[in-house]
Amino acid sequence: MTRRRPGVLRTVREDLAAARRGDPAARGDLENAVVYSGLHAIWAYRIAHRLWIARDLPGSRFAARVVAQTARAFTGIEIHPGARIGRRFFIDHGMGVVIGETAVVGDDVLVFHGVTLGGRGGAHGPGAKRHPTVGDRVVLGAGSSLIGAITVGADSVVGANTVVTKDVPPGSVVTGVAGTARPRSGGEGVPSL
Repeated sequence: MTRRRPGVLRTVREDLAAARRGDPAARGDLENAVVYSGLHAIWAYRIAHRLWIARDLPGSRFAARVVAQTARAFTGIEIHPGARIGRRFFIDHGMGVVIGETAVVGDDVLVFHGVTLGGRGGAHGPGAKRHPTVGDRVVLGAGSSLIGAITVGADSVVGANTVVTKDVPPGSVVTGVAGTARPRSGGEGVPSL
């Protein structure tokens, strides 16, 4: 079953609400819309992604890459237009975030600066899954790196500077280099989105 996409205005409102929930310093929608590079990056991504999947439009993939690279130059956030990102996604202090082509990100995900959803060598060719899948309501701490075609389960928290190379069960907290998952307790992480 194909999920129906919400309209543009609803998506913008949801993204602004996600910024308010994800950042206690968010002062108001107008200010956030003007100064938050994470919002600018996700909005540019949404345009680029539409172009990327518009296979019947000649040159659309090239145009998508141009939009993505322009957004990268202005925001410091690189999101490949082929990635699939859910609703109410927010990047707080986003400089240095990289999201690869085959990454899949769920709804209500909060990402901090320096996060990488990167690929691992070995999977080649069109459609080969090389990047992580991140479940709903996941928090990715500053500087964390998720590498390869792994899955981070829903309601998990990945700590700052953690390197994740293996699947993470839902409801986990992952910390360390070569991250180690353990069950998440009620008070850990940021407020639920």
